[in-house]
Amino acid sequence: MRVRIVALAGLTLALLGAVYGQQRRRLFILEDEFVPLPPDADEKTEFVFARLRYPTFGRGYWGWRGAWTVDYPKADRQFLQGLRRLTRIHARSMEEVVDLDSDRIFDYPWIYAVEVGHWDLDDRQAARLREYLLRGGFLMTDDFHGTFEWDVFLASMQRVFPDRPIVELENADPIFHVLYDLDERFQVPGIRYFYTGRTYEQDGIEPRWRGIYDDQGRLMVAICHNMDLGDAWEWADLPQYPERWASLAYRIGINYIIYAMTH
Repeated sequence: MRVRIVALAGLTLALLGAVYGQQRRRLFILEDEFVPLPPDADEKTEFVFARLRYPTFGRGYWGWRGAWTVDYPKADRQFLQGLRRLTRIHARSMEEVVDLDSDRIFDYPWIYAVEVGHWDLDDRQAARLREYLLRGGFLMTDDFHGTFEWDVFLASMQRVFPDRPIVELENADPIFHVLYDLDERFQVPGIRYFYTGRTYEQDGIEPRWRGIYDDQGRLMVAICHNMDLGDAWEWADLPQYPERWASLAYRIGINYIIYAMTH
């Protein structure tokens, strides 16, 4: 009898392992699935979602895939569908990739940088980003987690602003109230929640909303740490992904864009 129980337990574990493996492989396949160009991708609009391409520590811009490309382009295009549906912003349906090696970055008042726990800006790129922000630009960072990635992020950000503090954003800050009132915020996890059961990654248990202000009190850098809003945008169409996480992620992104375009 004991032998049968042990054998049954082993079979159960094997089946669970197979399901886990299939689920994980399925998620990776979905991550890399082809995303067609929207039919109106070249439309001239008042707002363009700009994704920042940056060098990754020790690997340049690309490496195997490049940290800046995580969730790209599905997250960007799916978020833009929501932005167009939920607001009156005349937004292009396709993102634009920009970098700090060209003056083209000054054409885009709002830029999004993902996985900045892996970026590595040199002094010239840091100076370009500082100029961009002080001239009225806005940077939203997302999808980096824990102490180690924070330290990597901070090393480059301190090259950008060695004399400006990073502060916690208060609930009363206008960025949380320009369209949606976001006093009740919570951690938005990435897709890996489905095979880890955790809403956090590494030691990033507590979600943090931080930022850097200019001399006039305008928020220039909005730092979303210990959360993965980009994954929520990307997987909002996945039935298993909870609506409450996707809804908050969309509302945060929309508030940040409206704030950037009006302040």
